Amino acid sequence: MNPVINEASSQSAGSGSGASDGPELVKVRVGFMPLSDCASVVMASLLGFDRKHGIQIVPVRESSWAAIRDKLASGNLDLAQALYGLVYGVHMGIGGPQKDMAVLMTINRNGQGLTLSRKLADQGATTLESLAVRIRSDRRRYTFAQTFPTGTHAMWQCCWLASAGINPLVDVDALTVAPPQMVAHMQHGQVDGFSVGEPWNQRAIAEGVGFSVASSQDIWPDHPEKVLGGTAEFVNRHPNAARAAIMAVLEASRWIDASIANKTQMAEAIASPSFVNSPVDQILPRMLGHHQDGLGRIWSDRRHVKFFDDGAVNFPYLSDGMWFLTQYKRWGLLREHPDYLGTTGKINRIDLYSDAASALGINLPASPLRSSHLLDGGEWNGLNPAAYADHFQIRAPAPSLQAA
Repeated sequence: MNPVINEASSQSAGSGSGASDGPELVKVRVGFMPLSDCASVVMASLLGFDRKHGIQIVPVRESSWAAIRDKLASGNLDLAQALYGLVYGVHMGIGGPQKDMAVLMTINRNGQGLTLSRKLADQGATTLESLAVRIRSDRRRYTFAQTFPTGTHAMWQCCWLASAGINPLVDVDALTVAPPQMVAHMQHGQVDGFSVGEPWNQRAIAEGVGFSVASSQDIWPDHPEKVLGGTAEFVNRHPNAARAAIMAVLEASRWIDASIANKTQMAEAIASPSFVNSPVDQILPRMLGHHQDGLGRIWSDRRHVKFFDDGAVNFPYLSDGMWFLTQYKRWGLLREHPDYLGTTGKINRIDLYSDAASALGINLPASPLRSSHLLDGGEWNGLNPAAYADHFQIRAPAPSLQAA
């Protein structure tokens, strides 16, 4: 098994991308966060799918999304399990210093959560509707944490609150917290709720400090979540290594979704202190769609986290990327409408993904756009993103003409 490391450097396997059709690098340093959905990156390394395609994925555990952003930009990481919105935010210059970025594939769909403090449950706020009543009537300010300002968790939380008439820019306070620190922040009363990946929602339940009020798939069924991402500079210099990484993670994704036995083996592997550092019983149930909210409700979710789903998960749809741009415009992170299709076409490397998937016999969709229905009831299909971004009643005010 390949060990997880904290410090190492990629080693060249040849003289450059034009030297051969083989990968330009032997070792590809792939950053990850201690989250359940790092599974396909980790298993690609542990099961040897990487070496099958001529590379060695070196998983590098990081402490925050900001660290992943900075190490990708500096070249200390080659690729990463990354928030979809982290890659897009950096490319747009709103999630840190601007740098051209690349999305190679979607790693997983679904599987994130929104958690509220048990103190709110004790006060009768056990649903979004009852929470909204308390926010409007309480004299104090409520604080909600997310993991990265342009990331998926921030967008899920904003959309979720707005669906109940709560303006996340005005009516509540926002805090950025690294995933492993979420439960401690709630335990110490610093946040009333948070939006994060697993197993941290389940950990809040296990420690008796929070309860699950919603899942991200309640907001957008089969939404894109983490991606295999990197800088455009790295991908353009090392296209064969990037393609090999896609193939290795695709094979690991297919293996994970193939059986419950494989998911169990995966959960046992990533539970290690080197990876997620969490008990298996806080990882596996939600991987299988077995949910409980910590208040007595138990249910099975057929739209639980998936890594492959016969290849439907992994294609880097342009419409998925454009959705994040519409939300950046909605929440005032972008002052003007961007070139939605042109920007997304540059970031999402459909060419490399298609080559990798075709080589593995994985089906490709007929269109780079897909149709989805979100919590607000509207259809999102990527066909008119500017109108979609502007149709929301709750959004950031339009920029003043006199503004600098």
